[in-house]
Amino acid sequence: MAKKTTNKKLAVLTSGGDASGMNACIRTVVRYGLNKGFEVYGIRHGYKGLVNDEIFEMDYSSVSNSVHAGGTILRSARCLEFKEKDVMLKAADNLLKRGIDNLIVIGGDGSFRGVEDLHENTEVSVIGIPGTIDNDMGYTDSTIGYDTACNTVIDAILKLRDTITSHDRIMVLEVMGRMSGNIALNSAVAGGAEYVIVPEAPADVDEIARSVKRGFDKGKTSTIILLAEGKNELKDELVEKVAAATNRRVNHMALGYMQRGGIPTMADRVLAARMAQRAVDLIECGQSGRVVGVRGGDIYDTTVLEALKIPKEFDEQLYNLAITISK
Repeated sequence: MAKKTTNKKLAVLTSGGDASGMNACIRTVVRYGLNKGFEVYGIRHGYKGLVNDEIFEMDYSSVSNSVHAGGTILRSARCLEFKEKDVMLKAADNLLKRGIDNLIVIGGDGSFRGVEDLHENTEVSVIGIPGTIDNDMGYTDSTIGYDTACNTVIDAILKLRDTITSHDRIMVLEVMGRMSGNIALNSAVAGGAEYVIVPEAPADVDEIARSVKRGFDKGKTSTIILLAEGKNELKDELVEKVAAATNRRVNHMALGYMQRGGIPTMADRVLAARMAQRAVDLIECGQSGRVVGVRGGDIYDTTVLEALKIPKEFDEQLYNLAITISK
């Protein structure tokens, strides 16, 4: 839906969990926007900062030396109160009183609901860009930060392999992803983990324990089991049963917030830049209530509501391959 753009002022914020590549996205929004003739403003601390009027003007130097940095130079925060209409209207008024009627939001599905609320209830034209390591949004093949997070997990697998091989041990490595197994599955295949447990597929802990024992009986010197956080409830049972079956030490490690930070990969930086360009172009055309995604390598856009109702498809073929080649 198009809205009337009264001026060429544009603001950008990052919301929810940080993801490597967000700064590359901010950088392109700022510099591409300036080249398009926009005045560009940053909002610190996401929707919370918008409510608290943390709005400042940005120029080319505002994003210097940021393309390689993890996290977000605009900072981020959770803002549950943004769901309340009066709070959301106050936030919009903080933009409109400055003559800013265009906003780009970089974040996940919760942030996109804020995009829709602003679109439906205010005069602000707003566009969303998917920034989340979980890659759990069905309308897009990838989200900003996902590739970097997977590479962080792969690096951890390789480093842990050195230690557990030296001691003939077993490692249960828990990785992020909320209720999506994308990080766990793809990292397991790329990193050579022996087992992967994801929310999208049933897991037989007893069979995994027996299988790990068979591997050691045949001469294996280490085993890594990748556990997606959406199946965290199996952690204690998994450690206990594998240890009992193998009579070996089983360690558990949650990789945690390390997956969010770090230098973004080339893939995340380029994806961020391409998505940011599309978002600015949509703003220039007076569009609102739309989000940017990537399909088959092509950047495209769709409505927020359409994007949110598309479930993320689980790659069963890749999962079956992981099971086949891992042991």
